[in-house]
Amino acid sequence: MDTEIKHRYPILRKYGWTALAVTSLLAIALWGWSASRQSSYSTGSAAIIIEDVQQGMFEDYIRLSGKVETAIIVQISALETGIVESKPVEEGAYVEAGDIILTLRNPNLRQQILDSESKLAERQNMLRDTEIAMEKDRLQIKQDLLAAMTDYNRKRRAAEQQAALYDESLTSREEYLKAQEDCQLAKETLELLRSRQRQDSLYRSVQISMMRESLRNMQENFALVRQRADNLNIRASHAGQIVNLNAELGQNVAAGQQIAQVNIPDNYKISVSIDEHYIDRVSPGLKAEARRQNSTLGLTLKKVYPEVSQGVFRADFSIDSEIPANIRIGQTYPVDLILGEATEAVMVPRGTFYHTTGGKWAYVVDKEGNTATRREISIGRQNYRYYEVLEGLEPGERIITSSYSDFGDADKIIIKN
Repeated sequence: MDTEIKHRYPILRKYGWTALAVTSLLAIALWGWSASRQSSYSTGSAAIIIEDVQQGMFEDYIRLSGKVETAIIVQISALETGIVESKPVEEGAYVEAGDIILTLRNPNLRQQILDSESKLAERQNMLRDTEIAMEKDRLQIKQDLLAAMTDYNRKRRAAEQQAALYDESLTSREEYLKAQEDCQLAKETLELLRSRQRQDSLYRSVQISMMRESLRNMQENFALVRQRADNLNIRASHAGQIVNLNAELGQNVAAGQQIAQVNIPDNYKISVSIDEHYIDRVSPGLKAEARRQNSTLGLTLKKVYPEVSQGVFRADFSIDSEIPANIRIGQTYPVDLILGEATEAVMVPRGTFYHTTGGKWAYVVDKEGNTATRREISIGRQNYRYYEVLEGLEPGERIITSSYSDFGDADKIIIKN
């Protein structure tokens, strides 16, 4: 006997095909709506660069372009105003300390020298005349003193004789008193001349000392004026190479004006410009290497300049290893500045995409290589070859590393082979 089998879901039996059709239409509409929400950009594979995300040792360094400069620079300035009369050396020449670089002409200074010579000669003549006059006075006083001493001695003896005669009543009292008075006058005259001699000696000593001091001052002033004349010969203060020689024949040079500079040989440094992105990680004491023609120079960062200009700041390196014999000022060296120890990391090759995204996102290519989808990532350190990936990418994946400037705000890149 046959048993009737009833369908478990009779409604699907009744409306099955209709429900399936409605579901399909809804799915297609949902896909279309989703697709309309995403923007895309088509490009050929030859127009982009695709690189692999790698796992490896990330070397924490940056590559810079270094320029050889002298570590010691001596500025040369004019000490006197003048017109350039001769130019014995040219820029780039090597000079010794004391070599004349420029010769200036200053007629006014020459006239000052002549005036100073005339005044000095006049003062010297005055001093000689004064000394001669004083010597005559000294001799005259000495002669007067000798005459007074002789006169005193004679009148002293006469007074003594009159005193003896007066005691014996052999002379009058008037003669006796006159002899005593003459002796007393001669004595006082002698004392007066001695006092004058002492005073004149002190006066002459002070006056001569003052005049000689004045003469010495004039001589020193004259020497300074002559030194000013010698300053018209602008000399190299140190041995080295003359650079930036900014003077031509006939040019008027002012006192204090910078004329040139001397680069001291065998004292070199390497100067670099560093992106301000690294300003917090760069400090004196860091090590670096410079390479040129199969030779490597060990460097140490000595000075970091605080100013940031046009997105970069300057720094100077000293050379620790032996200085090459063929090194020249102005040469360029690629410099690898070591910022830290090498560590294991996820890395992606450097590319111009970083300028657009700032390392915050990238287009990740699918396994088939047909599309690339925008994905949030995080970039950490960077060196000459790689960016360190902190988040968002795994080893083995691939991203577009070339410029994104043509992609606009596209969420997906369609890659055409």
